[in-house]
Amino acid sequence: MKRFHVNVRVKNLEESIGFYTALFATEPTVLKEDYAKWMLEDPRINFAISLHPENAGIEHLGIQAESEEELTEVYGNLKKAKGAIREEGKCTCCYAKSEKSWITDPQGVDWEAFYTFGEATVYGEGANARKAESAV
Repeated sequence: MKRFHVNVRVKNLEESIGFYTALFATEPTVLKEDYAKWMLEDPRINFAISLHPENAGIEHLGIQAESEEELTEVYGNLKKAKGAIREEGKCTCCYAKSEKSWITDPQGVDWEAFYTFGEATVYGEGANARKAESAV
């Protein structure tokens, strides 16, 4: 079963963790110095926040597949949406190892289709590397 994904850029991580922990009535599943994530079952969502005090707001939305087969299905839906698909492939992002592709909706909101297959000790590598001045 696929999971809806939301990533929000926040100005103050500690304050935001307190807010979302109260809202979701549970502690984050992943907690780092610049990032937190709640993997919720009700509602079924991967809700993440990352520290970006200079540019707070919606980072992107997405659909998280739970298998490579589901990712193939979601990727097929991206093709039907008739936007330019940016294939990122296997990568490290948000302290996870994933395979992903991106599309931008008509309003300019980025959507990510991804399958996560492992954890990582860094926020990202390559194109997803966190710039030193953005990290805490």
